[in-house]
Amino acid sequence: MRVYVMDAFSDHIFGGNQAGVVLADRTLEPKVMQQVAAELKHSETVFVHQEAEGIRLRYFTPAGEVDLCGHATVSAFALLRKLGKIGDGAHKAHTPAGELEIEVSGGTVWMDMAPPKALGILPEENWAELYGAYGLTLEDRPAELQPEIVSTGLADIMMPVKDHDTLMRAVQDEKTVTEISKRFEVTGVHMFCPGENCVYCSNFAPLYDIPEECATGTSNGALTYYLYERGLVRPEEENLFLQGEHMSRPSRIYSRLTHKDGTVMVRVGGQAVMSLAGEMDL
Repeated sequence: MRVYVMDAFSDHIFGGNQAGVVLADRTLEPKVMQQVAAELKHSETVFVHQEAEGIRLRYFTPAGEVDLCGHATVSAFALLRKLGKIGDGAHKAHTPAGELEIEVSGGTVWMDMAPPKALGILPEENWAELYGAYGLTLEDRPAELQPEIVSTGLADIMMPVKDHDTLMRAVQDEKTVTEISKRFEVTGVHMFCPGENCVYCSNFAPLYDIPEECATGTSNGALTYYLYERGLVRPEEENLFLQGEHMSRPSRIYSRLTHKDGTVMVRVGGQAVMSLAGEMDL
């Protein structure tokens, strides 16, 4: 069975977010997929099955299965194109989060997120605990923005901070963030601050054995919707998210939001390059 490592949301190796990609030549039991993901030790590993009706994907972290992973999806389709198994154009991805439209155009993969959902402002009595879990105080929160739970396939807490310096000095208490994530039934915390022509962000998911992740498509899809609700993102415009600075693996994630006939959809895009390839005897 062929196993690859891809660097997603980057146009060069040693950048972006690594994902394992397994091109499965037969059906694998969930227990086996979990063992492979634990062996590879990447934040997510995607298992790819090409079928007549589209491409079926399942995603595993070292700790468990998740419904969707943006950087692993971008990795899978970039790899399939590189290997000549698909061409440019529209493709369907069947995921546990639902059926997604994927567009491949040259070196860029654009993927539809699940329909965005605002799941509620985090209760104000929990704000101090959240910010304190990163060594911050409520003075580090911009007055006009509140922590909110948003999902475009996976639910995260959108955590605004006032500037880039605050983002970079945040230090996570993994135990506290894990407990907060369990309590509010979220994947993790997506910390961000607006920059000049971009948004800076850091993503934390210790509940899934991911202390920090250097590129997250689903989280930035959710952040796109969060910013849109507040008038900070306009429909049809391309948005740039810069992530991974804490980890010295800079990533560039793009998004576009469309609003048509009362329906809002978010699409996330980026590139991915192969860094390793090998065989696994299962």
